[in-house]
Amino acid sequence: MSDTRVLGIDVSDRVLAQWSKWFAPDPQPFLVAEKPPERNSAELRDEVRDTYNLYGLAARGLSVWWLREVEYLALPRRERADFVRLQVELGRGLVPTVKGSGREAGPSAGEQADGHRFVWWPSLLNRGNRRRVLSCYVTGARRPSRHREVEAKVWRLAERLLPDARRVAGVFPSQSGPNCFGAVMAAAGVAGADGLWMQRAPFEEWLAAAASPTTAREGAALGVVMVWRDTAGDAQHAAVTLGGGWALHKPSQGWMSPTMVLTAAEVIRSARFSGIRLYRYALHD
Repeated sequence: MSDTRVLGIDVSDRVLAQWSKWFAPDPQPFLVAEKPPERNSAELRDEVRDTYNLYGLAARGLSVWWLREVEYLALPRRERADFVRLQVELGRGLVPTVKGSGREAGPSAGEQADGHRFVWWPSLLNRGNRRRVLSCYVTGARRPSRHREVEAKVWRLAERLLPDARRVAGVFPSQSGPNCFGAVMAAAGVAGADGLWMQRAPFEEWLAAAASPTTAREGAALGVVMVWRDTAGDAQHAAVTLGGGWALHKPSQGWMSPTMVLTAAEVIRSARFSGIRLYRYALHD
């Protein structure tokens, strides 16, 4: 069977099968405002945390209640409906509307809870709909990677400063964790950096050794590392120019976020947030 193209990147059936385990796990995490019983526990993998937006729970006074599909379906429908509405209120991810996603999930989606919202379970995600459902979820509002549009000459010239840029461009990570800092470092030839949740300290150490502040604009320039810093000076995002007006970045540390190529202007527009300022550094030749 041919690969599925997601965000301009070919994805195999094997990868889709792995994605489905992070998209619709069993047991599944539900948010509650009280502490669940000690026996109600499971490993909160980074991939599941990123799928369901389970960040800052302690600060919000929230806990995770793990439910298996069979346990969830054994609840009276009214309780399931209340539970699903609570997930929307508490900000858990992946509580789609029946109107928006019920066609792919089938009739049981509308019967699962209040008839308006539902949650994905393995029984709803089968080989018949898996490609479409996962492709739609991963695509979301993200731009597709344009690495296939980059001219061969640009890739060839980029090898001087970014020897591994072509290898890492247009690739989904095998797990959550790999981030923008590691993607930039990997493109510049730092072995293994594209597989790590790269922290700020090693990124800043590498940047200080490998580049110098510059007033050069991205445009057609090669090897300009763009770093977005907050008011405290901490790096919040990074990208690097490939030349020819192109740039490489990884939007987030999530498993659904590939290392992609966009125009430098598109990358800059996508990283505009209040209180964040762009700084530029030229890689040493």
